Amino acid sequence: MQSFPKPLTSEEERCYLERYRNGDEDAKNILIEKNLRLVAHIVKKYNNSGRDMDELIAIGIVGLVKAVNTFDADKGNRIVTYAARCIEKPILSLMRFYVLKRFPFTDQSRTGGYLPNILMKST
Repeated sequence: MQSFPKPLTSEEERCYLERYRNGDEDAKNILIEKNLRLVAHIVKKYNNSGRDMDELIAIGIVGLVKAVNTFDADKGNRIVTYAARCIEKPILSLMRFYVLKRFPFTDQSRTGGYLPNILMKST
């Protein structure tokens, strides 16, 4: 089983972000590849949600690509801090969609107005 590439150091991250700002698509691909471990880590939290892991990983990768495309290094944060939110947000949206589909608010008599906490795996 292959493991993910090692994460970038702060200096490497700054270098690749600068190269990407200057139009280097290879730098963008490296930023995405080196942060795939973050996607897997975030998706792992939702492995008991009943959703297909491949689907969650695909959605997480889309969020990672969005993070790389919209990240602003001038704000002083590292890309992993920003990317974590961009990865988790669409996954949570998908989870909410399926919870609402399964437990619609219009029929609160079934749940007593309470939505069960089926989204997060307890740590």
